[in-house]
This record gives sequence, C-alpha cells and structure tokens, in this order.
Amino acid sequence: MERAKKLAKRIVGADKDPKVQTVSSGDFFKENTQGMTITGFCIDYLRRLFPILGWIGRYNLTWLTGDLIAGVFISFSGAKPTDSESHLASGLTVGVILIPQSMSYAKVATLPPQYGLYSSFIGVFVYCVCALTNPSHVQDTPLIAVLTRSDLLQFFATSKDVSIGPVAVMSLEVATVIAKVDLKDPGRWTAPEIATTLALFCGFITLGIGLLRVGWIVEFISAPAVAGFMTGSAITIASQQLPGLLGIASRFNTRAAAYFEIIHSFKNLPYCTKDAAFGIVGLFFLYLIQHGTKYLGHRYPKYARTFFFIGTARNGFVIVILTLASYLYCHPRVDKKGNYPIAILKTVPKGFQDVGVFAIDRDLTSAIASELPVATIIMLLEHIAIGKSFGRINGYKIDPNQELVAIGVTNTIGSFFNAYPATGSFSRTAVKAKSGVRTPLAGLFTGVTVIVALYALTDAFFWIPTAGLSAIIIAAVSDLVASPRVIYNFWRVSPLECIIWWAAVLVTVFSSIENGIYTAISASGALLLLRVARPQGQFLGRVLIRRTHGPETVYREVFVPIKTFQPAYGKVLNPHIKVELPAPGVVIFRPEESVVYPNSSLLTGGLVDYIKENTRRGKDMSMVSLADRTWNDPGPRAGHAALSEAQLAKPILKAIVLDFTAVSSIDTTAVQALIDTRADVERWADHEVAFHFCHILSPWIRRGLIAGGFGIASDERKRGGIPIEIVPIAGPQKMEDPESEFYYDALREHPTDEEAAHITDDTEQVQPNRSAASSLSDFEGSLVSQQTPYFHFDISSAVQAAERGGTGDVTMTAGSVAASISSMDKAVMKEV
Repeated sequence: MERAKKLAKRIVGADKDPKVQTVSSGDFFKENTQGMTITGFCIDYLRRLFPILGWIGRYNLTWLTGDLIAGVFISFSGAKPTDSESHLASGLTVGVILIPQSMSYAKVATLPPQYGLYSSFIGVFVYCVCALTNPSHVQDTPLIAVLTRSDLLQFFATSKDVSIGPVAVMSLEVATVIAKVDLKDPGRWTAPEIATTLALFCGFITLGIGLLRVGWIVEFISAPAVAGFMTGSAITIASQQLPGLLGIASRFNTRAAAYFEIIHSFKNLPYCTKDAAFGIVGLFFLYLIQHGTKYLGHRYPKYARTFFFIGTARNGFVIVILTLASYLYCHPRVDKKGNYPIAILKTVPKGFQDVGVFAIDRDLTSAIASELPVATIIMLLEHIAIGKSFGRINGYKIDPNQELVAIGVTNTIGSFFNAYPATGSFSRTAVKAKSGVRTPLAGLFTGVTVIVALYALTDAFFWIPTAGLSAIIIAAVSDLVASPRVIYNFWRVSPLECIIWWAAVLVTVFSSIENGIYTAISASGALLLLRVARPQGQFLGRVLIRRTHGPETVYREVFVPIKTFQPAYGKVLNPHIKVELPAPGVVIFRPEESVVYPNSSLLTGGLVDYIKENTRRGKDMSMVSLADRTWNDPGPRAGHAALSEAQLAKPILKAIVLDFTAVSSIDTTAVQALIDTRADVERWADHEVAFHFCHILSPWIRRGLIAGGFGIASDERKRGGIPIEIVPIAGPQKMEDPESEFYYDALREHPTDEEAAHITDDTEQVQPNRSAASSLSDFEGSLVSQQTPYFHFDISSAVQAAERGGTGDVTMTAGSVAASISSMDKAVMKEV
C-alpha cells in the first residue's frame, strides 16, 4: 500500500510539493463527522423532521388554554384572550376572519366557495398534525377514516404563529393556471380538478425540497424582490376584484393585467349595478373600523384591548350586516327563474360532500407541468417570508426546511380533501400572533372550528353578497402593499434593490404574476452575480491613531483606503486626516469579496494597473533593441528618453501586501490569476517581488495559496517545482528542476529573532503549562507557522515585513495577546 501511495504521488507530482503542513480532505471529514454515527445522524434527522419532540414534553395546562383560545379566536376574531368578556365576545363572531376570507379567496381562484373552506380546514389542521388517534377507538365516519391513519401525533410546524390556508396571491395563481389549462383544452377538466392536481404536485415538490434539506435555495431571492412581487400581486388582485365590487364584472375580462382592469373599471363606472351599494359600503366600513379602532386604542390606552378586538372582528361585523341586508332585500325579490337583484353566494354544500380520492390524470399533469415552478415558488416564498418575519417579532427561529415539509404535507394531504394550494397567510398569522397562541398546537383547534362552521353555518352563507366578499379581499390585500416608508428604507439601504422592487411591481402590474415572480428571481440572481463578479478592492495607506489611557498615551497604526478624499469616503472617514502611503515600492491591497473565478481577473487586473500607474519599470527599455521587445509593450522609440522626470520619481515595486480580511474562499482560477499577476509585476519590476498575505484564517485558502507557490520562499518554490500554470491549457509547464534539498530545512535551522519560538522545553512538542481555560500561558511561539514566512497574522506585521524586506511576524505570548485585547477594549470604551 505504501509503495502504491508513493507511486501515485510521483505520477501526480505530489512528491515535489514543499514540505509545508496544510489541511487535508481527511481533516475536513473528521471535523464535520466528529462524534457522528449513522444512528446519531438518523435520530437528529427525525428530531428535526418532527419538531414536536422538542417541546411536547414541556406542554402544560397554561399552554393548552392559550392554544385552545387562540386557535378558536383565529377563526372567530383574533382577539387577545385576557378575560371572560373577550372570550364571550369572540364566541359571538364565528367566522370573522378565516371563514369569510377562505370563501373570498376561493372566488379569486374561480372555484366554488366550499373549496376555500376545505383548504382552510386542511391547511391549519395538517400544518399542526397529519394523523390523530387510533381509528379503532373512534366512530367510523368518512372524515375520521381519512384523518386516522396512524397511532402517533406527527407534528411538522416550527412556527407557532403561521396560519396556513387559502391566500390571495396563491389563489390568483390558481385562477391563472385554471384559465390556461381550460384555454388549451376547453371543458375537459373542471376547475376543482385542476386546482387539486396543482396542490398535489406542488406539495410533492415542496415536500421533496424540505426532506432533502435544500430549503436554503429560497435565500437567493432578496427581501425587496419578494416585497415587490407581493405588492404587484396585491394591486393585481385588488384591480380584479374592483369590477365585482361595483357589479360590472360581466362587462369585460376580469383576468387581464392590472392596468387593464383599472382602466376598464373606470370606463364602466356609469354601468354600476346595485351590487356597488353593498360592496362600497362594506369596504368603507372595513377601513373605518380598522383605522378608527387604531386611533381610539392610542387615544384611550385603558380600552386598547377592547378596540383591538373590535378592529380584528371587522370582517365578521361587516359580513354579518351585509348578509342580513342582502337577505332582507333579496328574499322577497326573487324572480320566477330563481334570480336575485344582486349577486349572492347561494348554495354552499354542507360538510365534506365533495371530499374523496381522485384519480391522477396524466394529460392534466402534463397540462399543468409548465405552471408548477411558479406555483411552487409562490407557495414556499410567501410561507418562509411570513414565518421568518413573525419569528423575528416573537423571539424564535424557524427551520425553513421543516416549514417546507409542513406545507408539502399539508398540500399533499389536502388534495384528498379537494383542497387547492395553500400556504402561509400574512393577515391571519398576524392576528394569530396577537391572540395569545403558545405552540403550533393551536392549529388543531382552528381546524376543528372550521369543521363546525362547515356543518352548521352553510345555510347562512347562501345570502352573502359577492360584492361584500370582494370588499373583504380588497381590504385584506391592501396590507400586502409596501408603504412609502418601506420603499424609502429600501432606497436608503440599497438603491439597486429598490430598483428591483420597482421592476417586480411594474412587471406584475403591467404583465402577469408569472412574469413578476420571474423578474424578481432573475433580478435577485443578477444582482448577486454582479456583486460577486464586480467587487470593490481598496488600496490602503497608514494612519496613526492616538489613544489616551489616563496619563499614558498609546499610538497604533491602522490602515484605511487611500482615496478618503473622495466624497463617498469622506462621509465614512474624516477627509481632513492625511493618509500616509506605504514605504516606496510597497503596495497594500484589500479585496472586499472572496476571490473566485467570476472576479479574479477584475481584482488582479486592477492591482496590476495600479502598480504600473504608480511605480516605474525596473528595466531601461531604451537599452533594449526593438526586435527584442514584445508587440504589446514596445517601450519608447529609439532616440527618446526611456522615462520622463515624473516617471523617474516613482519607486520600483518591491513588495505587495494582500489583506484577506474579507476573503472567505479562493478557487483554482483565482490562484492562477495570482500566479499570472506575480509573473506580470515581476516582469514589470525586472526582479522578484515579494507577496505578503495577512488575515488568512481559512486553512483551505492557505492550502490553495501554497499550491500556487505563495507564502513560501522563492527558492523553496523553485525547489518544489511549483507549476507556473495551475490550470494549463497547452500542457503543464514547470519551473527549473528542483534540487535535492528544500530551503525549508535551512529556514527552520536559522529563523530570524522575531520569528523564533521561545520554547523552554527540550521536547519537540510543547504543551502549555496552564489549562485551555486560563487567560494566560507560559507557552511562547510564532503566531503563524514558520513554514510559510510570507503569511502573516495581521496587516501591521505584513506591512513591516514588506517594508524592511523581511518575512517574519513578531512573536507574541498568549498572555500578551490577552493583555493587549483587554487594554484595547478599555480604550475603545473610553473613546466612545
């Protein structure tokens, strides 16, 4: 085995590598699998898959009370349960939020209202629990038979606040998919069949993403992009409900772009019907109650909870009044054909009459396949955004992967209830968060409340005016529109992201929600790539900082960008402070991003250009014949001076210091770019140029640089046969043949005074005299490895070594480091 290993090393050239210790792939696997077994991994995976295992053991009666009341309140009113009066008031407002909204959103999705109720029930219920008690202990009914498939409670939620169910944007996407499928193959499939099939496959996809633990992909879409898409979708939904609010929906296509809907709604204002009386009045009182209760709550803090309850219950108040008015107006005015003077909801089937197992149609699956990406993205984006937002507000952290599992299971099981795609609802989640919910178990009680409404309240739903449902939708989606303050904050933080917000809004409003979401995703990806591919890099100079510790004055060096005189930097650093340039022939450069293949050429090219602009050529080109000059760098013409006086005043390049503070990774292309840069600047200076690196805290960056011949002495690089091309195109090219001995050995025998390790023990391995918990140690040694003398711990030591032409760092003891840090902390506190 040992002979085979040596042969393999000889084949790949590893036997010629410098004798420098670097991190290995084995170290990586050991670090990431330390103490991990297959059994432990499986147990940890199951714990993350079923978050209930983390908190169910601490469940108590107080939590149960909060969950029970909050779960009922989210369906009733959303009030915060503080006393018996609020409990009674919430019980009188059954269906104030969830039930009216679910039927309204079913209308947006062009589905019968009962399908919104199915989705609302299964959404809140399955998000919390996917299986209940042993079926042998309950009465055998169709509903229980579907629900009771296990003896275990299987909980998936990691957010106690999120309420899953029908939402406006997802409903709009469902309506779009239904319209497209029906346009391709008219009348072949019903709208519920299309919606349910969409829910099934969206659930499968989302569940797969969650189980594979790749939910981090949603992080690639920025928050302003999501906000822009949501704002544009809200405007689109409101514009499509405006004709229904005014009773003119039959006069033009209500599924067109938002701008088209708004223009034609105003054009048809003279043709408004009696529905407008119910819709406009309902919308007026929804906003009046909302803003009036907020004002009164601030004006009379003593009754703030009561006003909060009234404001939250506005949907219920309005829909009950409108339904009563509709009954009184329409009941005596029905004609012989059963038509009423205004549009009403009419019959809503009681219970779960439309629930059942459906057959998957391959042709239908093919018809909706092209719409699955958009629908899935909307589903997971909205849910994760809501979960993170309320987790921040209420002091907990969600697991995105687990949330995707939850909505995946919800929609998959929901398809057996003929539910259409459901995800997290912003408005209901906000109410649920304020109603005293303690754990995700509240969803169980909310689901039970919806079941009761399905069996007991469907007769009353008959007289609900559809204009009133349009008013509820418009009022609900208005909360999704970003406020001017939010837009201004986008601009303050990142103008480019504010432009993305506007792009997502405008494309959604003037085109479609599909194009809007694609614009948001594409713009986010483009901005990310732009930031990676076009990073900034700063050339640094020295500033001397003075700190006063009582009677003692301490000076230290800091390194800041040289161009502090520019307006942008003048607002960060004092423009009147003079930045001292490094010693002649020394250049300090700090890249502000990881050096990887998209940006390596830009960063290294900028470095070379700066060097050629601020240093002079090392060779007098006037002494070189024209025949020996390269075509792209011919130098001065014969008989002309090689350099002007201004150029002669410039120094010759001696060393380059690269501050890798902001560099978290480096790749092969970047190492090759650095090798090319070294060759280019050495050709310009006509001698060897030292490359010093500091703040290399990643062992993999260190390994990559050493592979490129950096960090070690030039003699060592030549002896090791470091290739001048890491990525050769025309075959490998090597330096001169290495000699038998490594420079490393000589360096180790004769270290400089500053690099010498102060070791008091005769053994090769020296252990600290004190424990790791101690703040001081008697052990002294070089802070970084002496095998790589051009790698430095901090920028000060790197610049000092570059300016004096040395390599080593100042030796520091652990005690001196601790004392230095303590002193600096005190100084910072005094400065503040």
